[in-house]
Amino acid sequence: MTQVIEKAAWVRLDEGRLLAARTRGRDLFYLPGGKPEPGESIEQTLAREIREELGIILDASTITPLLTVEAPADNKPAGTLVRTVCCTADHTGIPTPRGEITEIAYLTHGDRPRASATVREVLDRLAATGQLLR
Repeated sequence: MTQVIEKAAWVRLDEGRLLAARTRGRDLFYLPGGKPEPGESIEQTLAREIREELGIILDASTITPLLTVEAPADNKPAGTLVRTVCCTADHTGIPTPRGEITEIAYLTHGDRPRASATVREVLDRLAATGQLLR
């Protein structure tokens, strides 16, 4: 039986580069965001996680689902998938690593080897629509 982990993630583009974060003890970059707590909506999850991880405030009225990606989970048993609802949103503040986040980076399509399976899929989709630097 396949286990599916639900997540919400923020897609932030800056001059054709995708914001990604790396957590302590991990080599790959992930999209900022995380798993919902019981009873939380995608929007609530995203706002909370981004505040905790990057110290910025998302404008809740602008949170908009962009795409959903299902990909193999890193560092989990074989067959575990992550279903990530990727959203855009306006924000206040400058993204800065906080809590479990040790590094942020702005990735281009050429950075695929540094990214998780979910981020690779998002990079591919954004590159295909011309929104991402190659």
